[in-house]
Amino acid sequence: MAEYDYDVLVIGGGPGGYVAAIRAAQLGLKTACAEGRETLGGTCLNVGCIPSKALLHGSELFEEAAHGTLAKFGVKTTGVELDLSVLQNEKATAVKELTGGIEFLFKKNKVTWLKGYATFEDPHTVTVAGAKVSAKHIVIATGSSVTPLPGVPVDNDAGVIVDSTGALALDKVPGHLAVIGGGVIGLELGSVWRRLGAKVTVIEYLDQLFPGMDGEVRKEAAKIFKKQGFELKLGTKVTGAEVKDGKATLTLEPAAGGAAETLEADVVLVAIGRRPNIDGLGLDKIGLATNKRGQIETDHDFRTAVDGVWAIGDVIPGPMLAHKAEDEGIAVAENIAGLTGIVNHDVIPGVVYTQPEFAGVGLTEEAARERGEIKVGKFPMLANSRAKTNREPDGFVKVIADAKTDRVLGVWAIASVAGTMIAQAAQALEFGATSEDIAYTCHAHPTHSEAIKEAAMAVRGKPIHM
Repeated sequence: MAEYDYDVLVIGGGPGGYVAAIRAAQLGLKTACAEGRETLGGTCLNVGCIPSKALLHGSELFEEAAHGTLAKFGVKTTGVELDLSVLQNEKATAVKELTGGIEFLFKKNKVTWLKGYATFEDPHTVTVAGAKVSAKHIVIATGSSVTPLPGVPVDNDAGVIVDSTGALALDKVPGHLAVIGGGVIGLELGSVWRRLGAKVTVIEYLDQLFPGMDGEVRKEAAKIFKKQGFELKLGTKVTGAEVKDGKATLTLEPAAGGAAETLEADVVLVAIGRRPNIDGLGLDKIGLATNKRGQIETDHDFRTAVDGVWAIGDVIPGPMLAHKAEDEGIAVAENIAGLTGIVNHDVIPGVVYTQPEFAGVGLTEEAARERGEIKVGKFPMLANSRAKTNREPDGFVKVIADAKTDRVLGVWAIASVAGTMIAQAAQALEFGATSEDIAYTCHAHPTHSEAIKEAAMAVRGKPIHM
């Protein structure tokens, strides 16, 4: 009789967990995945990346038709109306297709889905839905959840003060949406509802949007969103909220101190960040402590301090991104199988899926300057023939390279398709490319990606088209 029920048990069926489970099974390990949601895919597929992209895409189409670029290209529309319930149904269909797809992949790869939330009994045993299950290796991939804001209680069912899950499910367009937090989630969901007709006010504690992104990109973001009609209250903190007669009244103060003011909104979105899901795991039973941020520390191979227990994704340090978790899922499965699984945490792209998109990989200009002498090349999308033809003039590409070796240290892009463009930059960094390598690589014309080539040329002197 086998010593354990499974070779590998993954706790969590999100992008990190389901990928780890599939890869482990592909490598011949008997694998199970414990997930308590009704569907696989975690936050990302159910109430995160995927449904938000459906709403972003739908709202872009509506804006183009109602008061956007269609008329400019001779497409005449009259009486354009929004049926929000149809848009929400299309979102739900996309989510169902993708979550169902993972269930199919589990069956195809012979991964057992244990339906329920797992709690540790010891380093090799968990309880799931009242049953004890053992495994030689256990991978914690429980993801993250919304960080609460003291004094601003979220109630998604009531639909007045909501988090990202509630903001994805609104059944009518709010007259005024207040977004607390000027990060990726706040701006993406804010832009959905602004395009569909809401007035949107973004309240950010820091003096710039998009914490962690390149300084120039952050400045440009503020200009672009103001131009689009967002009201930005930067350097401002929310100290309290009151809900009365289906509306919310927020109390605001300058972050640096000063007189309080109030702001009334139909819906308030709390989007100040996410925190690791560790409650209910029973980490104390296996003697596994977390760091000050509530994260589980691991070594290079994703081993925790407890033998046989591994961790990946949002519960460990690093950016809370689905693609980071996926790469770690593959790596941890390969390490458990005795292969070499590596994730290069210096090359993890980040993208904001607004319009235009904001994307970056590698170092910001500020971080690169701290490390030594650099050269920076920039190219505006206004001078890119495809962007100009499409009437998408906003943004630029910026390539940061080491002044001595010419090695590319970071690439930042603001463009309608910046999220797709950044893949080239990530590959360049992974291969240790120089700006010369990018500048002398033939790029198809006319494409937005030519702006990356021209920015790389700008590092070395002058681009052609400006």
